[in-house]
Amino acid sequence: MTLISFAEVAVEFGGTTLLKDVGVNMMAGERWGIVGRNGAGKTTLFRLITGDLEATRGVVVRPTGLRIALLDQHRDFGQAATVWAAAAAGYTEAMTLEVELARQAERMAELGDRLSEADLERYGHDQERFAHLGGYDFHARVDAVLQGLGFDPEDAKTRPLSALSGGERGRVGLAAPLAAPADLLLLDEPTNHLDLDTTQWLTEYLGALGETVIIISHDRAFLDDTVDHVLHVSNRTAVPYSGGYSSFVTQRAEREYAQQRAFDKQRAAINKEEDYIRRNIAGGNSAQAKGRRTRLARLPRLSGVAGAMGAMTLRLETNERGGDRVVQTEKLRVVIGDRVLVEDATVTAMRGDIVAVVGPNGSGKTTLLATLLGDRSPGSGTGKLGGSITPAWYRQDLAGVPLQKTIFDVIHDLRPQWTRGQVQNHLGAFGFSGEEVQRSTNTLSGGERARVALAMITLARANLLVLDEPTNHL
Repeated sequence: MTLISFAEVAVEFGGTTLLKDVGVNMMAGERWGIVGRNGAGKTTLFRLITGDLEATRGVVVRPTGLRIALLDQHRDFGQAATVWAAAAAGYTEAMTLEVELARQAERMAELGDRLSEADLERYGHDQERFAHLGGYDFHARVDAVLQGLGFDPEDAKTRPLSALSGGERGRVGLAAPLAAPADLLLLDEPTNHLDLDTTQWLTEYLGALGETVIIISHDRAFLDDTVDHVLHVSNRTAVPYSGGYSSFVTQRAEREYAQQRAFDKQRAAINKEEDYIRRNIAGGNSAQAKGRRTRLARLPRLSGVAGAMGAMTLRLETNERGGDRVVQTEKLRVVIGDRVLVEDATVTAMRGDIVAVVGPNGSGKTTLLATLLGDRSPGSGTGKLGGSITPAWYRQDLAGVPLQKTIFDVIHDLRPQWTRGQVQNHLGAFGFSGEEVQRSTNTLSGGERARVALAMITLARANLLVLDEPTNHL
């Protein structure tokens, strides 16, 4: 059974073609990996599948009533107060019905022989609906997912979301779609906040699911272990391949070799024809040359293999040299709520040092950085920057990138004295060109927003660079 079908789909933003001629059928039970460079259109495909975005041309067909669970790069916990409630977000109706069924059962016990046929009918109907929503096993499913992602299910029922570190929030965001009742699971970069053990658990969990799964990921080993089809997004279109990631790499190389060989062969034939036409258009063979010119003009041109996007160019400048002591902590204590993440930390970082902050997911690495940069208050002790230190902070949630602005305006606001050409040249170093710079930041994928964040950081004139998971979207 076909679950998702793309037929000649094209997507345009402000006159810029992002995708064109996309045609692929995804069958029930298949596991797809969507790969391609940042900004190629992978997240756009997800938005087309969910119906959040309409195609400019062509159609995306999905069954009526299709249940979709989505992990995107902008994770929103809504009104959930606790870890367990956030993980169970897909069961909102089931939880409401659970309370209602308990109320009805209590009332029925009180009525006894006075129960009406309508009471029994309503109770039976609600029981059927509850079962359809997965109500009889959702507690166990949510608990299993939370445990697999490193949480204590019982503790999760009372643990507030506000007490989570950045890595823990990422794992809670993943728990919700994994536990949700769905026919189709869409996961955008699911391994970003996972360590090796949790990634292995996720691989096994997905392998045991019966649902169709579509994954956007840059993690090649994870894709090899989880998918049986690959959709490669490149050059404004998408090409499907059977097999895992390694198989895709081999097939793609063979396909591109054949494509380039056919292009080169046609190019050589065209050059030969054009040379004949130039030599004979005004001579005795003029009629034959004109006929060849007409046929040549009608010849469909093949395309060669598109080159990869150039590497980003990062050049950091600073207004002044900072002091010798860049970061100094003295018996620093970092807490979230009543949880102690860092205790009695005494650390000194000197100018020129390159320091890696490492530790398990949820251990407080992001919270420590936020404390050092003054974004959070320490529980006790001191943590401060040295004299004349100007930090630039690349946040893993990309919160520093303004929303509802064009890419161009984000940079122009930082350098209002720059000409349009200077802004475009700067953005070009980060892979943005042409009309693409007029796209709104709220339409960008995580990878594109990451490049905007890097483009901003290089203009900060900082002498301290703080990078929190900088390769997540690269």
